[in-house]
Amino acid sequence: MTIIVYVPCDAAALALGADEVAVAISAESVKRGLEIKLVRNGSRGLFWLEPLVEVVTAQGRIAYGPVMVADVPGLFKSSFTTGGDHPLRLGNIESLPYLAKQQRVTFRRVGLIDPRSLADYQAHGGGKGLDIARTMTPADIVRAITDSGLRGRGGAAFPTGIKWKTVLETASTQKYIVCNADEGDSGTFSDRMQMEGDPYCLIEGMAIAGLAVGANQGYIYVRSEYPHAIATLNAALAAAGDWLGEFHIEVRQAAGAYVCGEETALLESIEGKRGIVRSKPPLPAISGLFGQPTVINNVITLASVPDILARGASFYRDLGVGRSRGTLPFQLAGNIKYGGLVEVPFGLTLRELLVDYGGGSRSGKPLRAVQVGGPLGAYLPETQFDAVLDYEAFAAVGAVLGHGGIVAFDDTVDMAKQARYAMKFCALESCGKCTPCRIGSTRGVELIDRIRAGQSEQIPLLRDLCDTMTYGSMCAMGSMTPYPVLSALNHFPEDFQ
Repeated sequence: MTIIVYVPCDAAALALGADEVAVAISAESVKRGLEIKLVRNGSRGLFWLEPLVEVVTAQGRIAYGPVMVADVPGLFKSSFTTGGDHPLRLGNIESLPYLAKQQRVTFRRVGLIDPRSLADYQAHGGGKGLDIARTMTPADIVRAITDSGLRGRGGAAFPTGIKWKTVLETASTQKYIVCNADEGDSGTFSDRMQMEGDPYCLIEGMAIAGLAVGANQGYIYVRSEYPHAIATLNAALAAAGDWLGEFHIEVRQAAGAYVCGEETALLESIEGKRGIVRSKPPLPAISGLFGQPTVINNVITLASVPDILARGASFYRDLGVGRSRGTLPFQLAGNIKYGGLVEVPFGLTLRELLVDYGGGSRSGKPLRAVQVGGPLGAYLPETQFDAVLDYEAFAAVGAVLGHGGIVAFDDTVDMAKQARYAMKFCALESCGKCTPCRIGSTRGVELIDRIRAGQSEQIPLLRDLCDTMTYGSMCAMGSMTPYPVLSALNHFPEDFQ
């Protein structure tokens, strides 16, 4: 009987030695005369346990981790292939509280299946949404997405149904579906995990979007630092055969610029131009890629679509709170004890995420600040950790949920230095088209340096500069850079003395 062993091919697991562990397991099985089928799956998202090895047994899938090469002989000696006892034995991974308390929708197959196998994807419920969509009219598909309450998971949280409806109702002989997979925010990795662990879910979501608006061509614009995701997507598309029908998808490697995560700069890059932000109007939904009506959504938005079609709009709408419906994969990073991915419905508090899932700081010191929403997100002090994870609730405290990335800092952090980092980041990554962003960020770095040197009288000028950037910049690059700066000034004034 063939023994099935799973070793992740996720980039985080690879960085921790998963490839070497896979080679060691194969070699040890040959040495012992055991027939093993080694499957490279995605990561379960419990990064402190990577490389996480799972084996199919009579008791279900039993996990061991973190497994190093030196542990492999001992695992075989302890009969891990039949779920034997060993110090690294974790039991059924899905019964661990970190996973058991989650409610995974988009990520329900990640870590469970062979990401490059269409048959495995379909055996675990994949493809049903596309089958149903093919029996519906475009307007009915758009209505289902609208009724679900799905909003863009890339940061702006714009209602997906409205965007699709605009593209559907804009007359054109050619329309496009573009997936923004240029995941460049610090502390974010959900797009990468989705593409590396369940690429067909994204591909299916794009095909459904194509049916909804009348598009037959899609592009996935993937961050250049994600070679494993690019390879997995291309392999999945090559193996898809005629599953997508007349809908075609091309993977494009990004240009390596943070600003290309902005949708219009992204379109410029796909067209072979320098990634510079376009003026609006016209909106991309009306005149987007190559001047044609274009749906632009990020990975998690499109990967949420198949389940909405397969399980019904009400299923998705019934998750979450207020106007924030469904789930969001939150990513815990920075000074956190249990870093990884947590997919839950909107409605938890930030403190529950940091403590119940993250386990507090890795250093053991008190958490002082948390940045939510990437390098342009606000810093939240401990007094705001009870904020509900909800788009409107975060907006009410001057913060953003963004892509769900969370970076934690303990009480040794210098928040004035973090504010300077935000301004410097903008100065380095600005496309340079508008003056408030291009010049304002450079002047901002200079002002913060003066303030840190003791010139506190410069603080009002820094606040005025932030106002100019907020209201005068063309895109979120410049208009959101003040978020981390002002939040650091407001909540941690002592660091600027």
